[in-house]
Amino acid sequence: MTDGLAQSAPLAELVGAFAAGAAAHDRDGSFPHGNFARLREAGLLGLTVPRRWGGEEAGLARCASVIGAIAEGCPATALVLSMQFIQLRTLLADPAWPEALRARLARDAVEEGALFNALRVEPELGTPARGGLPATILRRAPEGWRLSGRKIYSTGAPALRWMLVWARTDEDSPRTGLALVEAGAPGLRIEESWDQAGLRASGSHDVVFTDTPVPLSHAPDLRPPADWARPDAAMAAWNTLLIAALYTGVARAARGWLVRFLRERVPGSLGAPLATLPRMQEAVGRIEALLLANERLVAAAAAAQDAGEGPSAAESGLLKTLAAENAIRVVQEAVALCGNHALARANPLERHLRDVLCARIHTPQPDAAYTLAGRLALGQA
Repeated sequence: MTDGLAQSAPLAELVGAFAAGAAAHDRDGSFPHGNFARLREAGLLGLTVPRRWGGEEAGLARCASVIGAIAEGCPATALVLSMQFIQLRTLLADPAWPEALRARLARDAVEEGALFNALRVEPELGTPARGGLPATILRRAPEGWRLSGRKIYSTGAPALRWMLVWARTDEDSPRTGLALVEAGAPGLRIEESWDQAGLRASGSHDVVFTDTPVPLSHAPDLRPPADWARPDAAMAAWNTLLIAALYTGVARAARGWLVRFLRERVPGSLGAPLATLPRMQEAVGRIEALLLANERLVAAAAAAQDAGEGPSAAESGLLKTLAAENAIRVVQEAVALCGNHALARANPLERHLRDVLCARIHTPQPDAAYTLAGRLALGQA
């Protein structure tokens, strides 16, 4: 019944090409540099850049559709691309950053395919979404600042041109904010530490900074930590709905393989394809229902956000959590139907299972999303 949102011919070609290489990148844990060369050629790396700087200024609905499609081919590529969309949209719209710098960064993305991401997570801190000060330090220096610290789970690290590093100052009353660092800056090194079960091709390695110079203009918005605690509903919608679209794409890929398997698998004892069994038909129907719910949920919420009527930050957390659990159920249902075939490394279903389980890790995690919603409902927020 459901095949996801319609794809243009060029986008469908990209998805097919990415799917063809996904197993090898997963097996090797190698970063898909070629995928991003193709995304640059297709003009997708500057999708959220404002039109005045050569971008499409695409809204959330368009971006979610692209991410969901790309994730069917290679979810690691889709994750890096989703971070590109989010970080460019946020940074280029922020008047705290110098206009000339924003124009340069926009041109880098549109004309050269430069990749961006924010580096926030640390070994001791974990994710800053749960509070606490980063250990990464900005110290004053003649040229502006010097940055030192370690960031983990830095998605896309091998290919990033620009890194937005969450840090605090060494002042008596620390301020926090983002410092923009260009790849190849002095004192910057990447440690290839990423060796996870899922999204193995995302290049989410450690990035270490040792007295890395940062001009004052590259850290213009440093604030008392409490100032960052105010929820940003638009940011929450972009963060959560692109993640929801991504893992729905993984679930669609699993569904596609399952349907082909059930149509083609003819057990000797049955003498007909497994697809003819009512039990299989009912199970696939349940999968269709879960996918339909996710696709409608993401599309409606993204369209509402584009119309200025988007979800609250708390609602976005619930939407992401529901979509993630639905996507996981889809893949787990497919695995249960296929027996040993589902876990064979020669088939993609075991990779889809490892990838989709990563959905629970993204901020907000289920416990945080449910707790916030419960506090609001109970008047305890």
